[in-house]
Amino acid sequence: MHDDRTLVEARLRRVLDERIRPAVYPESVPLRVAVWHAPGEPVPVAQGLAAEPAPIEVGARWGAPWGTSWFTVTGTVPEAWAGRTVEALLDLGFDENMPGFQCEGLVYRPDGTPVKGLNPRNQWVRVAAPAAGGEEVRLHVEAASNPVVLDYHPFRPTPLGDLATAGHEPQYTLTRMDLAVLDETVWQLVLDLEVLGELMAELPEDSARRHDILRAVDRALDAVDLQDVNGTADRARERLTGVLAAPAVPSAHRISAVGHAHIDSAWLWPLRETVRKVARTTSNMTALLDDEPDFVFAMSQAQQWAWVKEHRPEVWARVKKAVAGGRFVPAGGMWVESDTNMPGSEAMARQFVHGKRFFLDEFGIENEEAWLPDTFGFAAGLPQIIRAAGSKWLLTQKISWSRTNRFPHHTFQWEGIDGTRIFTHFPPVDTYNCSMKGAEIAHAARNFRDKGRARHSLAPTGWGDGGGGTTREMVAKAARLRDLEGSATVAWETPAAFFAKAEAEYPDPPVWVGELYLELHRATLTSQAKTKQGNRRSEHLLYEAELWAATAAVRTGFRYPYEDLDRIWKTVLLHQFHDILPGSSIAWVHREARATYARVAAELEGIVGAAQRALAGEGDTPLVFNAAPHPHAGVPAGGAATARTQGATTLGSRPDGGHVLDNGLLRIEIDARGLVVSARDLAAGRETIAPGAAANLLQLHADFPNMWDAWDVDEFYRNTVTDLTDADAVTAGEDGSSVRVVRSFGASRVTQVLSLAPGERRLVLDTEADWHETEKFLKLAFPLDLHAERYASETQFGHFHRPTHTNTSWEAAKFEACNHRFVHLEEPGWGVAVVNDSTYGHDVTRTVRTGGDRGTTTTVRVSLLRAPRFPDPETDQGVHRFRHALVPGAGIADAVREGWRINLPERRATGAGAVSPLVTVDNPAVVVTAVKLADDGSGDVVVRFHEAHGGRAEAALDLGFPVADCTVTDLLERPAEETEPPARAGDRITVRLRPFELTTLRLRRA
Repeated sequence: MHDDRTLVEARLRRVLDERIRPAVYPESVPLRVAVWHAPGEPVPVAQGLAAEPAPIEVGARWGAPWGTSWFTVTGTVPEAWAGRTVEALLDLGFDENMPGFQCEGLVYRPDGTPVKGLNPRNQWVRVAAPAAGGEEVRLHVEAASNPVVLDYHPFRPTPLGDLATAGHEPQYTLTRMDLAVLDETVWQLVLDLEVLGELMAELPEDSARRHDILRAVDRALDAVDLQDVNGTADRARERLTGVLAAPAVPSAHRISAVGHAHIDSAWLWPLRETVRKVARTTSNMTALLDDEPDFVFAMSQAQQWAWVKEHRPEVWARVKKAVAGGRFVPAGGMWVESDTNMPGSEAMARQFVHGKRFFLDEFGIENEEAWLPDTFGFAAGLPQIIRAAGSKWLLTQKISWSRTNRFPHHTFQWEGIDGTRIFTHFPPVDTYNCSMKGAEIAHAARNFRDKGRARHSLAPTGWGDGGGGTTREMVAKAARLRDLEGSATVAWETPAAFFAKAEAEYPDPPVWVGELYLELHRATLTSQAKTKQGNRRSEHLLYEAELWAATAAVRTGFRYPYEDLDRIWKTVLLHQFHDILPGSSIAWVHREARATYARVAAELEGIVGAAQRALAGEGDTPLVFNAAPHPHAGVPAGGAATARTQGATTLGSRPDGGHVLDNGLLRIEIDARGLVVSARDLAAGRETIAPGAAANLLQLHADFPNMWDAWDVDEFYRNTVTDLTDADAVTAGEDGSSVRVVRSFGASRVTQVLSLAPGERRLVLDTEADWHETEKFLKLAFPLDLHAERYASETQFGHFHRPTHTNTSWEAAKFEACNHRFVHLEEPGWGVAVVNDSTYGHDVTRTVRTGGDRGTTTTVRVSLLRAPRFPDPETDQGVHRFRHALVPGAGIADAVREGWRINLPERRATGAGAVSPLVTVDNPAVVVTAVKLADDGSGDVVVRFHEAHGGRAEAALDLGFPVADCTVTDLLERPAEETEPPARAGDRITVRLRPFELTTLRLRRA
């Protein structure tokens, strides 16, 4: 037989495009259109509906950037259309290739009832089925003219990312406003042919099934009269029934389709626009659930649900009804889909506390899965947090974006730093916007790495980011793929149903230990420094506010600010979303974030101040309040007392220029360039700085990644570097324990104060950078005289080791990584820590010296600032302040302690006398991360702590108040299952912890 395959395939493409798809709507009449442009920010629905619109014609330009226009469309169903299905086709000027990144609309009835969203792939609104001739139609469209920031020439600087710079030029052309007849038979024929054509293209050219489909398609096209598609569509469909009815083979891959619309809580739009994106999408999905009985839709991020409840009660009512039906599913159990690398221990825990509690309170539903399809890698401490929140599964897709190494599993157990394992799935479909195309389904089946052991995967299905979610076309395709020969099988299921089946099918999956590092988007650890500083400062202020407010509540009856703390936590958690904290949103988002963090800081400082005044009482006794979890200078952790004096620091001169700081513990030499050329641990007789090298070295790199400017730093940035060694001035500080260094370069200026306090084993570096560079990367280097094949980075509830070598591509790919408050390196018996108050990105490299002693130098470099131009062309411009400390002779215990201290500086006050802590721990390895009152208002005290040094620990917790009962709880402060209560003797509790084990105790006061 002659091979006519390509001929038939080409015929199918043209007939579909030029004859069959246009026949889906065979008749149409124009609607009358009027518009009212809201003068500023979006207005309430009632105001938009009541506004007086002016006529506008199709073809007119509309919509200034970030504006809102209210369209009113009216018309009459022709008498000849009686009994047929009639829809309104409303095209605001969409580009169908960019769902989610342009204008959008939400359709209302005149009474304010939401109907559905309008999106590039979803432009129809059902008017009637069947229609009555002469029926009047009136619809209102709240249209957002969000500009296209990420366009066909991506990553180019644009002023469109902020209302202040976006201008007023109309962005869109009104394209179509019609009433039309929907021919459902032709619509079904389109879906038949699309599914078969897409499946056919994925089958081997020599497969019998491919040729069976080819012949059936050919016969169906023969049956279509191209001058009467609507009259012959039934006949064409009949010729496809056989190939559509052929069942899948028993070994076919199985896909659980989950309706989905990944909506970034802010990204190329501000937070206020996400509120409306969510309202549009949920309106779409509740409508689709009404029409499609098999469809299941899952939505994560409790914050987005809360927005709908607060801002769109008419939509919320529909959502609640759909949830009650079991097919609109809360997912993920987190407040937002946060970054997981940078949030601190408590913040990561509270993401689950607030997310799960919202879904429990509103719906009585508890999520057992963490749902993070788009997060930029996963910290090694996360599994324990997921488990402590009462969850046991994780889904993500983003690791498939890694550039260097292909992850070896799609379903596996992920083991965290404490040994906790979480059943984890990466959808092999490699997208969280699956549209049920044949290529996607075939890719999922081919790509699945666990064949022979398992054959079940998940496909998040729907357009995200304002694309409107799942479409009726996707549902129709999934119905045809339920049991179709040559394809994976597809069934709509909830995330929980998928995980339960996958776990039962694969009881012994492979294990991955340690962080899930994304080999991409590494620069998100540095971009938008003020957003990151706001997050870090907010986390520690919240820790202090809870600690001092709880202490004051127990000691003095101080009113514990439950509602305020709950609200502030949710604000901070929102800003940990994976495009806000990582610095990858537009200028508008980060401008607002800076203002929000300032308000949060002021409010929390007020809570801390009020609580400390209540605790201190009246008096003239000098007091130091120590919020850090370790005692210092005679002041207990979590208490207040008069601090001990700690000796003195001398400031001298170096013979060759520069200065020497000496406090009897460390001797620091700073040369005439303002560089640290020696940091000697006097007790150990050990030099910290590598021979011939200098620390406190600022290094400037060119930084122009191949794409994803705010997100990425590519390894070639290291090819060029400028050491900033010229100093404008190096002068002794007036306090006798510091040196001030000023440097200018390019258009920027850096001022540093290097200080060595009496009695301290740390050199503190306060850096102020007035930064005005473009596409540059600023690093702060510490070359250390240490032989270290690995180093420790702090992560949630512990630390994680990374190698310093690049033996394999896996290590080489980690050329920029995340730490929290410290990195630590050591040789047996002696180490060094570099601690920080607000930076996350860093790199660690090792070299062997070729001359002299041929020793090993290990260099730690802290990432300070970048200057990408997309999506915010003014990223990081302006004044920034950082604090770091170099801690020679540090063990891991010193690194932990100094990391806390630099983030929780002591507060000074006067009062009646010392304040004893609520909880005192006798082992420095056991670190308290939260002291608070229970969220339920009972007055119970909640204490959370973990083993922080990486070994087993036993500790006594002495309670500074009478205790009636002690319960081990989960993060939501509920009794933990299968957990024995710790030993208790009066008000002393003894605990035994595994390495990095996390524990929460709830203490009922007597």
